[in-house]
Amino acid sequence: MSRTAFYPGSFDPLTNGHLDVLRHAFRLTDHLVIGIGLQASKTPLFSVEARTEMIKDVAAPLAQAAEASFEVIAFDDLVVLAARRVGASILIRGLRDGTDLDYEMQMAGMNEAMAPDVLTVFLPSSPMVRPITATLVRQIASMGGDVSGFVPPSVARKLREKFPG
Repeated sequence: MSRTAFYPGSFDPLTNGHLDVLRHAFRLTDHLVIGIGLQASKTPLFSVEARTEMIKDVAAPLAQAAEASFEVIAFDDLVVLAARRVGASILIRGLRDGTDLDYEMQMAGMNEAMAPDVLTVFLPSSPMVRPITATLVRQIASMGGDVSGFVPPSVARKLREKFPG
């Protein structure tokens, strides 16, 4: 039986924390749909097209190693609606710490109430990537800091292009 999972996020930018979740998620599913969530109230650093390119660049070798397929989509509605639209029965969520757990448990409960057919699966972050957030990466990069330890090399290059010097 083929299983499709949905991994939503803003991925602005893709971090090593996201990469860690992707690595584990590919082991759980035959097809992973990575959903770039769009919010009208937020102005992203990278366009949907740039984020899609960064995700594809990093995810392709992971998918190949796991013998899984993947696609990247953008969505601007509820996560569970997007998951259903792509035929996902699993919703992937990464957890860094207890704060994430509290928030994600609330979301999982609400999502289950709206879509009991979509199971939320929590993947704990590996210890080395737990402190990494896209928000902190953007802040460090915008102030000229070195983010190479927090993002894949291709993403670090894109950040240097956005914030030269």
